[in-house]
Amino acid sequence: MSTRFRTVSGALLLGVMLVAATGLRLAGTSQDSLQAGPVPQEVPPPPEPQPLPAWKPAPDRTGRTRVGVASFYADFFAGRVMADGGIMDPGSDNAASRTLPLGTTAKVTNLSTGQSAVVTIEDRGPYAKHRLLDLSPATAEKIGITRGKGIARVKVSPIAVPMPDGSVKAGVAASDPEIVMLR
Repeated sequence: MSTRFRTVSGALLLGVMLVAATGLRLAGTSQDSLQAGPVPQEVPPPPEPQPLPAWKPAPDRTGRTRVGVASFYADFFAGRVMADGGIMDPGSDNAASRTLPLGTTAKVTNLSTGQSAVVTIEDRGPYAKHRLLDLSPATAEKIGITRGKGIARVKVSPIAVPMPDGSVKAGVAASDPEIVMLR
């Protein structure tokens, strides 16, 4: 035999032995793992996306006067359940505030007409930007908010503010002599 033949046949024999050894080592693995590469460690699924918490303003229990824009309830709210569980009566003195606690009584004064009325906060809202209060249609009419304009700048002076412990805090308007005449 020639040297060249021995070298080629030796190389072939070495190649066949490597293929056979690799085949024996891989005999216990599946085809999927061969194609996919190394088996990754188990990774937990990503967490479910959580909804962002709704922004909720803190209750204003200070009893201080605030100035802002008031509007009145739309007609379709009549007869609906309010946040305190009562029914919205367009002829009553109810009002909605995002920050004054439910049950707060307050004097509302239209700054352009000077007319005032006493309201009880029984609902949440208004949900229009930059609004301080939603008033019942009867109260809005009492202080001069017309349907034509729909809004007015008002001063809201709390009379009595319920506290979390069940007590009631006197607001800035509690000592106002005009309150007795408005009720």
